[in-house]
Amino acid sequence: MQVPRFEPFAALRYSPSLSLDDVAAPPYDVLSDRDVDALLARHPRNIVAIDVPRDSDGPDRYAQAARRLHDWVAEGSLVLDDAPTFTLYRMHFNDETGAPRDTVGVLGALEVVDEGAGGVLPHERTTPKAKSDRLDLTRATNTNLSPVWGLSLTAGLTDLLREPGEPVGSCHDEHGVLHSVERVTDPARVAAIADAVSANPVLIADGHHRYAISRTFRDEVRAEHGTATPAELTLAYVAELVEDQLSIDAIHRVYHGVTADELQQLLEPCFTATDAGVVTAACAGEVVTRGALCLVRPDGTGTWLTPRPEVLADVRALDGAYLEHALRDHNIDVTYQHGVQQVVDLVAANDATVGVLIRPTSIAEIRRTADERLLMPPKSTFFTPKLRTGAVLRPLA
Repeated sequence: MQVPRFEPFAALRYSPSLSLDDVAAPPYDVLSDRDVDALLARHPRNIVAIDVPRDSDGPDRYAQAARRLHDWVAEGSLVLDDAPTFTLYRMHFNDETGAPRDTVGVLGALEVVDEGAGGVLPHERTTPKAKSDRLDLTRATNTNLSPVWGLSLTAGLTDLLREPGEPVGSCHDEHGVLHSVERVTDPARVAAIADAVSANPVLIADGHHRYAISRTFRDEVRAEHGTATPAELTLAYVAELVEDQLSIDAIHRVYHGVTADELQQLLEPCFTATDAGVVTAACAGEVVTRGALCLVRPDGTGTWLTPRPEVLADVRALDGAYLEHALRDHNIDVTYQHGVQQVVDLVAANDATVGVLIRPTSIAEIRRTADERLLMPPKSTFFTPKLRTGAVLRPLA
């Protein structure tokens, strides 16, 4: 069995004089220009000034981001740890049901392996996505700015992470989630965490494209400097693959160029259709209790779609796989959207002609993905809450 290296590193962190509430940010790929403006208005040293550079429309913006990073280190806004460390990353929040949750993972350097080599495993097929932006930014800054999210198959990892480390900082995000980071410096504990994560494969939960970029960057560095460089690993948050450490929402489907009635007709050989009335936020839970999907119409009403077991018996028990199977002979444009109300609004505004709400993927199916080396359909899982960028940076030089 192939297993990955997982190592501590000398982290680059914001100075204690700067509050993470002011300088941390959501992931780059969820930010609008307005969001970036608001974050920079909060503090000029907010990480988006580097992670989402907007100094120009051309390649020079990456060089500007690199100069800004260098300047912030020189002036002491960013400070390098004296020695390699791990960082505990905790989140306290209420899930979709309103229940309080506490999760913990560890930020470290995860080995970058070749595609298909084992050790670090993808969990779903990815959709095409431009990679040049993140690759150009990595080349210019020579820094991992945001982590890949990995799931460890090592039982008991959570227990190694429960004990507090040295507090480094905390912040609240726009959803009220408390994010806190703690440094682990004790050599014995560092070794125990490294051994635990390195004992079993790690499944990529979020950040497949970032991991692919790390592979491209590693190959470029290898061609020039060989294999003994920090580019052989990449910044990763790793949590244990267990129920109490994960909060998983669904990523719903929105279709274009087909009416709700037409789509329902195409799906009915695989699903039993019944009236659902007006679609509300409560449908996020009701699709689970009913064991059904929900088709969303432009007028805000819905139709329950209950899978026909006799037809779908040979299809993997994932709503995304059911829909792919049912529509396999039809070329229908599909995009993806998190949040029930967002789907309702898109369809009502004619930004999509019809939506389908699906159920969150179970922990059991994610585990099966790892154990059997399978791939889920694209956008099968939405892990929440999202990690903040800026809590820890990893220099690559």
